[in-house]
Amino acid sequence: MSENLSPERKRLLYRANYRGFKEADIVIGRFAKANLATMTDAQVEEFRLLLEVPDQELYGWIIGREEAPTNYQGPVLEMLQAFDVAETMPQR
Repeated sequence: MSENLSPERKRLLYRANYRGFKEADIVIGRFAKANLATMTDAQVEEFRLLLEVPDQELYGWIIGREEAPTNYQGPVLEMLQAFDVAETMPQR
């Protein structure tokens, strides 16, 4: 999948997978793998901005523990909040 991504999207995919907080790595990384290839340029930019947020904060917004500030609310954060990580898990 990543071989078809632009260099910028490949960098974002890498950053999404290696956040340093395991739960965030799993959710954000799998979300990126599933969605980056089909995101619009505007969505990619929104995702890039979300990746600038510290792990604990962003993860709190994703799981609904805290509400994101209005300047971070948007379609990509909503997609992250609705993303079902279980659907991306390998079947046993």
